[in-house]
Amino acid sequence: MSDSQPRTRKEALESEHPTSHPASDSEAGSTATTEDQAAAKRAKAEFIGRTVAIFLMPLIFVGMMITSYLGTMHSPEANDMPIVVAGSSAKADDVAFAINGAEPDAFEIETTDDVYDARQDVYDREASAAIIVKGDTATIVTASGAGIQQSTTVEQLVRPALAEDGFTVNTDDIVPLPDNDPSGMAAMFLMTSIVMAGYMPFSVLRSNSPELLKFKRIVPILAGWSAAIAGLVWTVACPILDVVDVKDTAAVLGIAWLGVFAISSVQLFITRLVGALGVILGILYLMVLGMPSSNMAMPVYSMPKFFRFTHEFLPMPAIGESLRSVLYFDGNGVTGHLFVLALGAVAGLLLTKVYDHFYAKRNEHPVPLDVNVAAIHGGRRPDTKLMRYISLTLFPLAMVTMMITFMLGAMHSPTPKDMPVAVVGSSVEQAEDTIKQLDEQMDGKFEFTALDDKGEARRLVENRDEVAALVLPSEKNPDFELLANQAGNNASYRVAVQVFEQVAQAQDSDLTVDDLKPLPDRDKNGVVVMYVAMGWILAGFMVVIVAANANPWTRPLKRMLPIIVVYAPFMSLVVATIAGPITGAVDGHFAALWGAGIIAIACISMFAMVFERLLGMFAIIPVIGTLMFAGVPSSNGALSQYMVPKFFATLHDFLPMAASVETIRSILYFDGDVVTEHLQVLGLWGLVSLALVFLIDGIKPPRTAHDFGNLHLEREREIAKEQRKQALALGMSPDHAKSDAEAADQDSAPGQESYQTVQGSIVDDGTDAQESDRRAPTAGDGQARSRRPHEESIPSTVWPAT
Repeated sequence: MSDSQPRTRKEALESEHPTSHPASDSEAGSTATTEDQAAAKRAKAEFIGRTVAIFLMPLIFVGMMITSYLGTMHSPEANDMPIVVAGSSAKADDVAFAINGAEPDAFEIETTDDVYDARQDVYDREASAAIIVKGDTATIVTASGAGIQQSTTVEQLVRPALAEDGFTVNTDDIVPLPDNDPSGMAAMFLMTSIVMAGYMPFSVLRSNSPELLKFKRIVPILAGWSAAIAGLVWTVACPILDVVDVKDTAAVLGIAWLGVFAISSVQLFITRLVGALGVILGILYLMVLGMPSSNMAMPVYSMPKFFRFTHEFLPMPAIGESLRSVLYFDGNGVTGHLFVLALGAVAGLLLTKVYDHFYAKRNEHPVPLDVNVAAIHGGRRPDTKLMRYISLTLFPLAMVTMMITFMLGAMHSPTPKDMPVAVVGSSVEQAEDTIKQLDEQMDGKFEFTALDDKGEARRLVENRDEVAALVLPSEKNPDFELLANQAGNNASYRVAVQVFEQVAQAQDSDLTVDDLKPLPDRDKNGVVVMYVAMGWILAGFMVVIVAANANPWTRPLKRMLPIIVVYAPFMSLVVATIAGPITGAVDGHFAALWGAGIIAIACISMFAMVFERLLGMFAIIPVIGTLMFAGVPSSNGALSQYMVPKFFATLHDFLPMAASVETIRSILYFDGDVVTEHLQVLGLWGLVSLALVFLIDGIKPPRTAHDFGNLHLEREREIAKEQRKQALALGMSPDHAKSDAEAADQDSAPGQESYQTVQGSIVDDGTDAQESDRRAPTAGDGQARSRRPHEESIPSTVWPAT
């Protein structure tokens, strides 16, 4: 440590604005005026740029996410899905011809006479299914562990063609999903949480504590972080939720560690190239391209062909397939995917090291890395590194913990609970007798209502008060009939059809399904409502978080409300345009979606503003936790509200995500029948939040500039440390280097500016700083200014090459 005392804030201010020599007052005044004008222009340009970023950043993020998800998942079509037909040559060729005739582009079919090889191809996941032909019987061999959606797609497309060709059709699931993970969600949500843990720390690390990005510092930090996340996801998935078998502990821990470390290593290199904006590129290749490529939520053979290519090398598919191999296939096929992750980790670190080497050669005095985010909690920058580093750790750790706990906990075992279904008999007594028998078999899965009026049952199903209605056989109609509503919720519809088909078969009867509101082909799985709602939610909270950090001058309500008045219609227009003209997921209803989206985005912005006032960037934790991690399971979107734990089902009537989903569903499929009541829910959230913001601002007015605290002292200590290291490397004594530095500081020319300025770290206690305080504070305070040619560069406080 240097023996000299650190400068006071007044001394730091004076060093940035030295007093002119009397002999040159006129010349210095002219120079100062020119410099002031240039500085004012820079400040104005920066202010405009940071205000534009309030619109631009959400536009990029929401645009990428919603376009990718809606564009690839709203209407998946099987395309060249590989299947094997095994049997005698003539029979196999006949079956292949029949399937190709029924579904010309859906499958890529190979034929073989070896049944064992066909089954092995399914187990090795080289084929999506195998058709074993023996006589007049055809057995569809699938592996649910490779994706339940894939197995369902194959069976739905192949079975009708085989039946039409005269075959008796059987099914054989050679890798069924375990009872504690019947939907295969464990691998998908573990994968998503691992990916989040890999890129999320860099979203604040570069802007808040860039000194940690030194290569020798960051690599061990990433290794430790990866180990912590591996332990976290295993703890939640194994002992807490019991979706991972104890015997798979070592494998899951290893995959999680390697996955986080590989993504972090690549993200480190991207951050070297483009700085804090690297998180946008990370989200692009990890989430926007990664999820459709992952083969987890949807079969990769139902995605555009481009995603089959990216499936081979992106980290998200590699992590997902590795976990799938371990959890469902006893490790079969895991090696290749681990190699992809290991190669990514090595490449990321090597490229970073190469970049640092050439950067050091080009820049003997590197430009200091600027600090844009003073404190994650939104107040003054902590004076101690310990508090700052704790904040950096808590933010991504809390997000990953909520993601794996809420999402996996709510959705890993989607079984119906108290799903409302009406039973229609010739009399109420007949219906009640049937209900007693069904209750004994269903074990609380359904909540039955006895009716004797089919018209009343139809009305209840159309209004979504009942998921379905089972009409009992009568003299006029000897078969069971099921009134259902697919557009009301596709997951509920499928469960009702599957369960009551079994009921009918047990009575040696058929089930006729009357779908009162089928989903259109452009929304086969009923997920459009959820993804459009996600666009509203993301747009609503992002404007507040981005504005507070990009330009805190906008934080007061008198400035933020006009921004939201413009922003909400703009982003609602963006989401509606993506859903309609761009992806084709929605046909018509443009004005209604746009108007409802404006209300939703504005109200969600108010909600986010409450927590931003209290917690700064930490507001992301409760806001995303409420709106997304608790909101998605309770939304009745992709998964029925009657197939999640009771806690989440109860939240359906109160949370903004559920209100948004039901508003969109009502607009698209039910002529807006319940839009008003759900917009009231959103409006209530907005009004209450606005009142709370008024209250908070009355107690503590919002800050309008970042407070960087003693950042200038941090930088001086870092510079002194680097100067001592350079002196030792050159054979000089540290004291000699220190005296040279002090002499250079004293000989600074009048009117020169120091390269790095941090207005938030200096408190004006004299008249010298009055002029600099007259300008509107901007988020640019604390950023580096451009250096004039005659100025010496100050050594960087972060040395990327070391």
